[in-house]
Amino acid sequence: MNITLKPIGFIHTQATHVPRHWSVSELEGDLVIDPQYQEGLRDIKVGEHIIVIFHFHQARPFMDRHLVQKPPHSEEMRGVFSTCSPLRPNPIGLSIFKVLGLHDNIIHVKGLDTFDGTPILDLKPYVEVKQDLSP
Repeated sequence: MNITLKPIGFIHTQATHVPRHWSVSELEGDLVIDPQYQEGLRDIKVGEHIIVIFHFHQARPFMDRHLVQKPPHSEEMRGVFSTCSPLRPNPIGLSIFKVLGLHDNIIHVKGLDTFDGTPILDLKPYVEVKQDLSP
């Protein structure tokens, strides 16, 4: 099976150093969405959060030795699927950004943990779980 994804836009930031995770980031930047998708942005509101799915375009190629990794600020080795490492079988990332502004096809956000030029694969609404889903 072959899966092909096409970016819907790119992340733009002036930062040369980005935090390791969106939850600890105060960094601002822009999501520059291809104008052909602009109508799809119409219900995004300032003050809300959005989920951004992106491609780790600068990540090194994944190898079997990356199946177990030592995350930063941890003393224990962990399986790749329990980390936020960019070294993954499919270099796909997910972050949650706060929307600070929206003008045409550009969304100004806070919480960036991505580099300038990062390809955006999709945007999703951030929906808070309001109930306990445990069995």
